[in-house]
Amino acid sequence: MALKSSNKVDTNRYQLEVEIDGETFEKAVDQAYHKQNKKIVIPGFRKGKAPRAFVEKYYGQEVFYEDAINALYPDALEEAVNEAKLDMIEDKIDFDLVSAGKDGLVFKATITTKPEVQIEGYKGIEAKKAKVAVTDEAVDAEIAKVQDRNSRMVTVEDRAAQNGDIAVIDFEGFVDDVAFEGGKAENFSLTLGSGQFIPGFEEQIVDHKTGEEFDIKVTFPEDYQAKELAGKEAVFKIKLHEIKMKELPEVDDDFVKDVSDFDTLDEYKADVRKKLEDAAEAQAKDGVENQLIDKLVELVQAEIPEAMYTNRMNDDVRDFAYRLQSQGLNLNTYLQYTGMNMDGLRQSFRPQAERQVKVRLALEKIAQLENIQPTDEEIEAEYEKLAKNYELDVEKVKSFIPKEELVKDIAVEKAIQVVRDNAVVTEADEAEDAKAEDAKDAE
Repeated sequence: MALKSSNKVDTNRYQLEVEIDGETFEKAVDQAYHKQNKKIVIPGFRKGKAPRAFVEKYYGQEVFYEDAINALYPDALEEAVNEAKLDMIEDKIDFDLVSAGKDGLVFKATITTKPEVQIEGYKGIEAKKAKVAVTDEAVDAEIAKVQDRNSRMVTVEDRAAQNGDIAVIDFEGFVDDVAFEGGKAENFSLTLGSGQFIPGFEEQIVDHKTGEEFDIKVTFPEDYQAKELAGKEAVFKIKLHEIKMKELPEVDDDFVKDVSDFDTLDEYKADVRKKLEDAAEAQAKDGVENQLIDKLVELVQAEIPEAMYTNRMNDDVRDFAYRLQSQGLNLNTYLQYTGMNMDGLRQSFRPQAERQVKVRLALEKIAQLENIQPTDEEIEAEYEKLAKNYELDVEKVKSFIPKEELVKDIAVEKAIQVVRDNAVVTEADEAEDAKAEDAKDAE
């Protein structure tokens, strides 16, 4: 293969002219003949027995050229791209056959490349870090969660039902004295005050006792999912079989011994506080990281090919489908449940895809500007890490993750570290923390 020329013909579009010598092309043509020969029928010859010369004379000299070109083209183009030192992306390729024959093959291919990127000001980015403070109330709330997980349900016999109880009921619903579909159940466990049923239902069970039978009158909301019931009044006949309540364990040293490796409540509280502080610190660092990434996105100057966003969205959709599959749900079923089509799903990933593409371009450019070159030791360590994560042999990992791709990934990680190390990070005051929390809730 020889690269005859490489010319920029449009924004992020290059045309390569590639030449393959006659000997290589002839070998590919001969291989195409042998591959197809078993299916070829020529008068006067048994099927698959006609010599190549006769086949070419009968069907034309170029009969095997297309298959030969298809066989040679991918590797030849890849070599040409590498020789031209271009960073090609997955996009349409315009192919133009210049010549093919005994002298060899010449073709032109117009490809899309990554854009030329400019970025300034990536050192000294300002960011605010949230204060890391864990209150006594936060510690108590975390312990209350553990207390709740270790609770037990007990039957209530000496009082009426109240909010927070679990009522075991039979119920059947009627509209205009006619039972409706889906309005009946037996021994149903309903947590009172949970809002699981329509407004007014749970409230009317409160103050009733075990064994009572009574009616509940409710009105279905106007926007109720079952349109035939929306806005209508209904009567539910109820039988209350049992009332259960959650009995919480006493939070003391014995409780601590049951739920942890500690012996005293004070030790346990100190450990809970430390874990909450560590989690808050990690969250604060993530907040700083997101601010740095947001700023990098703003600093990127490039004419980014639409194909880069499209490819990233496609990757995100595939990842999403894999996650659904791991939960026992396929993508088509998900789309049916949500009423969304594939194009709508893809577009929902658009903002995320644009951010990912711009961040990657920014970090690759920073790695270039900082002349970041991962060492052989770092590359091998990363392969070892991936092998451990995938639970595979290192050589197996190397077989499906090319070294050049891994080098890029390591360089990108080092580039973000450059941004981190040179960032100007100050502690946010309480007002800024509250504003950031409100913005997070709004998302």
